[in-house]
Amino acid sequence: MNSSFAFTTGCQMAHVTCLAAARHSILRDVGWDVEADGLQGAPSIRVITSEHCHGSIERAVRFLGLGKNSIVALATGADARVRPDTLEASLAQGEPTLVVLDAADLNVGAIDPFDELIPIAKAHGAWVHVDGAFGLWARASKHAPRLAGVELADSWATDAHKWLNTPKDNGIAIIRDSSAHRAAMSVSAAYLSSPGEVRDQIDWTPDWTRRARGFAVYAAIRELGRDGIADLVERCCRFAEELANGFASIPGVELVAAPTLNQALVRFIHPDPCASVNEQDGWNDKIIDALNREGTAFFSGSRWSGLRVMRISVVNWQTTSDDVVKTLEAAERVIETERGNAIVLRPV
Repeated sequence: MNSSFAFTTGCQMAHVTCLAAARHSILRDVGWDVEADGLQGAPSIRVITSEHCHGSIERAVRFLGLGKNSIVALATGADARVRPDTLEASLAQGEPTLVVLDAADLNVGAIDPFDELIPIAKAHGAWVHVDGAFGLWARASKHAPRLAGVELADSWATDAHKWLNTPKDNGIAIIRDSSAHRAAMSVSAAYLSSPGEVRDQIDWTPDWTRRARGFAVYAAIRELGRDGIADLVERCCRFAEELANGFASIPGVELVAAPTLNQALVRFIHPDPCASVNEQDGWNDKIIDALNREGTAFFSGSRWSGLRVMRISVVNWQTTSDDVVKTLEAAERVIETERGNAIVLRPV
């Protein structure tokens, strides 16, 4: 596959780069030159996503002038993945369409069934983009079968600063149609010149000037190698599972979503069985804050099925089994203390 690529300021701009190429290709196929004529009067483009789509996709769609109202968020199954019949029904409308699929969503690490979904999208003439901010790296590990068919997409975005553990400000855009990629990004000026056979980054990225992001990526891959990347991914996934199961064994903790890869969700049960949903949500924020103030590990809150939850995410190469043990010991102490300090007052 002779795809083109770009190193960008992060996965956000990798999405912008990929979706700019998609916008060019989709409108070119219906006879519209978006680089010359802009979007005023252009055919509209629908953007079909999962209901769990990351906010950076909406932001990229807004940056590219398509508008967030062009997004059609599909309901997913119990496994948080887009269902083939749901995608088929949405594509039946026949409009110019861009489909965005997940290679591990932010909350539970759900991976859409690419081998089923992408052929459906292709049969309807849609461009398929994969948000693989961290999940694409699993292709180098024993978890690769979970991403079967991902290679059938038209574009892919990932972040080197996640599983590859490079410094931040390191996104990667990969685009199958290099002509669409270059058409969407390239610029010319009288004072810019280079031999035609030399690759000039200005033709492939949104940046006019930039630092050498490829150096850090090359150095990390050179040091780790395929086996090292596989080991890093598999360790993180194992530690996420141990953390999720360990939290679930603590009184007052519910496992909301077991990890698919390295992400899991737990919810803290309010000591008052009569607590309202808002009180339950507030209790979760209280426990998350207490855990982070304790300092052994850092966790972020999220929302899942309308409820406040805590994310477990393991992606750092320095994480060890000892860190998992210490984190769970600290969590048990913090949760026990907070539950002991809780005063439940209800009118008689």
